[in-house]
Formats: sequence, C-alpha cells, structure tokens
Amino acid sequence: MTPPTRAAGRSDAAARFAVAEEFAETAAALYDVSTATAQYPDVYVTNAVHCGIAAADAICIVTLGEYSASGNHGEAVQLLKRAHPAASTSLQRLLAIKTKAGYSPTPASAADVQTALRAHEAILQAARASMAGS
Repeated sequence: MTPPTRAAGRSDAAARFAVAEEFAETAAALYDVSTATAQYPDVYVTNAVHCGIAAADAICIVTLGEYSASGNHGEAVQLLKRAHPAASTSLQRLLAIKTKAGYSPTPASAADVQTALRAHEAILQAARASMAGS
C-alpha cells in the first residue's frame, strides 16, 4: 500500500518553504554561535525539527508534485528519499530527536542541539536549492 500523499503546486511549495524559514529564524534566535549552545535546547530542537518537516514538504512538492499526507513521519522520510536522498537523511536525524525534545522529561543535550543544527541547516539548504531551481 502506498502512503497517502497530497498533490500540491508551486504556491504550496512556497508556503511550506516560508514556514521552514520561519522555524529556522526562530531556532537561530535561540542559538549562541560564540558558545555553540542554545538558550532553550528543547525549544531550539523542536523548531529545527519543524523547519525540517516544512522544508521536506517544499522539496517534495517542487520535485514530485506531492507531499506526505500521513501522520507517520517515517513515510514522509521515504517520500523525501525519492525527491532528495541526502535531505531524507537530515530529516531522519531530526525526527530521531523530536520526541526527546518535545515530550520527554529529559532535556535535549548539547549533542542533540548540534545534530539539530547540522540537520536543519542541511535540509533547509536543499529546500532553497529546490525552490531556486523550480
């Protein structure tokens, strides 16, 4: 059975990309480059994750004309893998720390923040390239 997707066009991609940029800007406001730390690690990681999800949608829409309509993020990773394999790896990394940052009593670690930083910046860069090339 094929995971559910939703057809979408250029304006949808632009809207999802704008949301990804907003989450990235919010995450950046929490990150101190001089100390390589985040003021609120859980909030930083959560914003990075949502940036990655929105960026993944934009990439899929531009490349495939559809995005994941499933509540299962694993299915979104598989769809993104068809559109941009490297970006799917970044999304997978973000999703691996999503639950810890968003729902666990254990706070996101400094390593989680660095993972989120690298992964959301990589997928956002892929989305920028996809949007520029469309």
